[in-house]
Amino acid sequence: MPAAVAVGRATSVAEPRLDGGRLFWLEQRPDERGRTTLMAQRPGAGAVELTPGPWNLRTRVHEYGGSPYAVAGDQLVFVDDGDRCLWQLDLAGPEAAMAARTPTADGAPRRLTAPPDPSLPRAFADGLIDRRRGRWIGVMEQDGVDRLVAVPLAGGEPVLLHQPADFCGYAVLAPGGGHLAWVTWQQPFMPWERSQLWLAAFDAAGQLQQARPIAGSGPGDPQGISVFQPLWLDDGSLVVANDRSGWWNLERLADVAALGADTPPRWQPLCPMEAEFGGPQWVYGLRTLAWDGTQLLAAVCRQGRWELGRLGAEGGRFEPIPLPFDELASLTAEAGRLVAVAGAPGIGPGLLELDTASGTWQHTPAAPPPLAAEAISRPEPLWFDGHGGAPTHAWYYPPRDGSRAEAPLLVKGHSGPTAMAGTGLNLAIQFWTSRGWGVVDVNYGGSTGFGRAYRQRLDGQWGVVDVADCAAAARALVAAGRADPARVAFEGGSAGGFTVLAALCFTDVFKAGAVRYPVTDPEALLAVDHRFEARYTETLIGPWPEARALYEERAPLRHAERITVPVVFFHGLDDRVVPARQSERMVEALRRGGLKTELHLFTGEGHGFRDSGVRTTVLDATEAFFRRQFHL
Repeated sequence: MPAAVAVGRATSVAEPRLDGGRLFWLEQRPDERGRTTLMAQRPGAGAVELTPGPWNLRTRVHEYGGSPYAVAGDQLVFVDDGDRCLWQLDLAGPEAAMAARTPTADGAPRRLTAPPDPSLPRAFADGLIDRRRGRWIGVMEQDGVDRLVAVPLAGGEPVLLHQPADFCGYAVLAPGGGHLAWVTWQQPFMPWERSQLWLAAFDAAGQLQQARPIAGSGPGDPQGISVFQPLWLDDGSLVVANDRSGWWNLERLADVAALGADTPPRWQPLCPMEAEFGGPQWVYGLRTLAWDGTQLLAAVCRQGRWELGRLGAEGGRFEPIPLPFDELASLTAEAGRLVAVAGAPGIGPGLLELDTASGTWQHTPAAPPPLAAEAISRPEPLWFDGHGGAPTHAWYYPPRDGSRAEAPLLVKGHSGPTAMAGTGLNLAIQFWTSRGWGVVDVNYGGSTGFGRAYRQRLDGQWGVVDVADCAAAARALVAAGRADPARVAFEGGSAGGFTVLAALCFTDVFKAGAVRYPVTDPEALLAVDHRFEARYTETLIGPWPEARALYEERAPLRHAERITVPVVFFHGLDDRVVPARQSERMVEALRRGGLKTELHLFTGEGHGFRDSGVRTTVLDATEAFFRRQFHL
């Protein structure tokens, strides 16, 4: 399979939403330099593009963004990456009114917020439309803090609704519009470590009153609890996932409107399970829960696989819905219809549409399948003893021509580092298996999908647990006669790139490495203007400056002389999360020691490559680099 097919021009879909029988979704188009556009479709009609070029729906809140549009009735509001402003588009009128528009045509999008002062930039995201009061409600990040604000649909300056201590988002409006719930969290904690669900009522002027936390935990609470995706039901009750049991499980708060200011909320567990109904909130717009008008529908992760099921508003048993998908995200439902982004080992990601009453469904892949079913390497679960002997999970993909002792092995370390290695069809992995490689995608300690305790294995142990787990996965496959110990390579990006470099420093398992926008010196991250993760290293390594010695001990840059195998680096010059200087300094240190390295820098790319040409170049260059080292 050519690299251009594996990672090049395939469109991806994200964040579907149902509203009034219409389906909306985002499409990211690598062949348009990663531009994201909004699509819409009415039942029985074809899809239309609402935001053709040059519109680019993207938000830079917290750098990672997410949730750049909101829709309700005839009102659509979105964030354009060109000027970072809110724009409004009127969807009223016949079907023709939903046809593609240009910025100069009648009925074109209209700017709601003025371009910000360059000396005081701001970013919007994660909004909803308050139809009752004719306004957009969402997050505005400015001057180093989040604000929950309202912007009139007629246009105007944002009006402050709530000032959190630090971060906020995931706001949801109660049926009838009388209450608002949202999530907050504060440094040094990330939202999946400690966060709180807040509730407030609207007064006659549309301002929030009696705002208070009703679930989760704040920075000073003795127990760390995280909340995930609040959702209102039609009866005015509120559902949220929290992990106080050790797993993100669902709880319901009934009769919210009658909750007194001094009345402790009484949350009812809906379906206790050793499984996850949530995930780490790196971006806005994550949804694993939906209400179709009569029942709750949820995606739940068990042992690294996702499944879709239903449960009543009062709780009870989780009833799985038989579907051939084990990768599920972005649930949305309405009037007995559910839509999600779904995939499987042999099915590329696309839009799943389900009739919740009959169980009938259809799946529309985002791109035509480039491989025949028999040519796809399927993931096999691999459990092995990781750091300290703890049971650790990975997915192993055998070479297309079958596992054998002389096969080269590629170990993959996911980024995050709280992400998870999933099972959906990954063409980049198939690129390697089609060339005779085995691939092991490791859910090292710290990964999501296996409960809070598994996720917390990495606390204070970044560069130790992840390194040991990835090395142990490789050793397990070598011991099983499924890989050649002389041809084991390791690749990863961002935090995964840090794990690769640390493994090359402190183990002798890997014979070559490839890293994309890697962290090479965690201490240097402390000086980077990236607010979202500004203190995340305090969880992963230790408090600064008290743990200075640990930072130096774990930093690959400070131990470059210990790397004795070749490494290739890829980095975007516009990266604000991990600046390209981190890769440049590491390459300089390795070359001073006489080590063979390559450094590829890309103009216009940030943290995570979006352009199809860049992504193709990275994969081709990585394969060529490994082929030269291993004489393949």
